[in-house]
Amino acid sequence: MRLDERRTETARVPNLEAALRSGPFSSALRAAIAARRLPLHRVRHHLARRGVHIGVTSLSYWQQGARRPQRPESMRAVRALEEILELPEESLIRLLGPAPEAAVSRRRAGRSYRARTEASGAVERLLTELESPPDGGLHTVGHHERVRIGGHRQLLGRDSQQIVRAHRDGVDRYLAVHHGDPGCSPADVAVYAMENCRTGRVRWDSGTGVLVAELLFDARLRAGDTHLFRYGFEDGTAGSASEYVRGFGFAGGQYALQVRFADDALPVRCHRFAQRSAAAPREGRRELTLSGPHRSVHMVEPQVRAGLVGIGWDWE
Repeated sequence: MRLDERRTETARVPNLEAALRSGPFSSALRAAIAARRLPLHRVRHHLARRGVHIGVTSLSYWQQGARRPQRPESMRAVRALEEILELPEESLIRLLGPAPEAAVSRRRAGRSYRARTEASGAVERLLTELESPPDGGLHTVGHHERVRIGGHRQLLGRDSQQIVRAHRDGVDRYLAVHHGDPGCSPADVAVYAMENCRTGRVRWDSGTGVLVAELLFDARLRAGDTHLFRYGFEDGTAGSASEYVRGFGFAGGQYALQVRFADDALPVRCHRFAQRSAAAPREGRRELTLSGPHRSVHMVEPQVRAGLVGIGWDWE
């Protein structure tokens, strides 16, 4: 198809045309895939035929805005997607940058260690090793997470109580991801299956401090079934922590995060924040009040959306 023919075809889909004109990249990619009526596994197949190997998980995250193509292989994939999806040349690539210098500076200042880890591809690689489908077959209905910060300002550990609902038959596990702070030794992080689950395979990446643990259920869920389970990670292997971030690949139910500090290591201020993706600027900043008797702060998201939310704090 010639370039002028592609433009004519694109114009027949107003939402796609608008998305290609103004972005963001995730919306344009999502609209283009919908316009061509290609499931993600077929998109991956077409990419593989061109010698570009990108997983369904990455494609799903790209079109949701949870991740952003950055590596050379990813940029090759974007150029191939323009051809596969019959889009004008450079129509997707130009939506990825370059960004204005001021915006780049803000993003660099606001990006956390965990955000850089996401970009490294370590999580995706470990999930692939554990044969995880894009969403695990589960939707989160509710998630209450408690984080403990120690006397040396380090992340001591965290535990989660989670309620999930299966959206297909046969789901019998959940893959939990732990992001250590700089200096973390994931080989020394302990995984605890505390209620209604047991620990299966565990994989980690020493260079980024990422650990993925398989939590096995005692029964296979049917579509529509819910499951409540509890698990935790004991860390304490890294240096000073200044935030805790939780990433969501898909929109979900309620999420509550509580951070508790040691008596002799209290921050001077705390705040809540959100990001649409690891590469996006932070938004929704709101100051949080430290509870004196319990030395903790918390936030509640009634219904999370794809992206990241977290609590940050200042020691000085």
